Amino acid sequence: MQFSFLKMHGAGNRILVVDERVDNRPPPTPEQLRRLGNDATGPGFDQLMWVAAASSDSAHASYRVFNADGSEVEQCGNGVRCVAWLLARSSDDREFRLESPAGPVDAQMIADDRVAVCMGVPQFEPDLVPFVAENDAIVYELNVNGGLLEVSALSMGNPHCVIDVDDVTTADVATLGPAIEHHERFPSGCNVGFMSVQNRQSIDLRVHERGIGETPACGTGACAAVVAARRQGRVDDTVTVNLPGGQLVVSWRRPADPVWLTGNAELISEGTIDL
Repeated sequence: MQFSFLKMHGAGNRILVVDERVDNRPPPTPEQLRRLGNDATGPGFDQLMWVAAASSDSAHASYRVFNADGSEVEQCGNGVRCVAWLLARSSDDREFRLESPAGPVDAQMIADDRVAVCMGVPQFEPDLVPFVAENDAIVYELNVNGGLLEVSALSMGNPHCVIDVDDVTTADVATLGPAIEHHERFPSGCNVGFMSVQNRQSIDLRVHERGIGETPACGTGACAAVVAARRQGRVDDTVTVNLPGGQLVVSWRRPADPVWLTGNAELISEGTIDL
């Protein structure tokens, strides 16, 4: 099978976008995905967005999300912006409705390389995260490597755990990230955010992504961190999130409202792969 791809990035998060709206072929196997995601054997990516035709006339396209380890996940905020960029390149439209594994997603082009995406309403009920707990709480105690941590647990279409740290540069991401990702209280695993609130309009963040490890940026992780901080009353409704790969802007007013994520979507290169 031969297919063309765009290699892009959103805040440093490497995204491979494959447009299969015409051929609608199945995605590569997990083994093929691992080879494609490895810089030594393929173009290299953090996430691959497999774009297909929409099932409904009300949507422009659908997509599936795959990690570099071959696993399929529910959502990728940085990847969605790259999908919208792909669609805008061959269309006069600037607003798009997309079908995702996590539900419908709306995207708006606000500049040539800047996209705003509606990431949906966050979910806090433990069964919906999923997270093992009797009731919804703003903060939980989690036993990790013999110590207790205070964490927030929520879903942005995919499961997230957010930890407050004094300084993200000294946070033990390498040890705590994998331990929490595979914690028994997160039965589907989780993305782990290490957050430091700078002021009411700014937070610093590092993210250990499920199935990948630490990445330069995570769009849903940025959303989860702002939602967690806002539930604690520590930030305003629009926050700049400073990640190692760049800045994202997250807006969220109240629990019943969707979260909006705004950031860049930039083309690195184009190519063709013959599997």
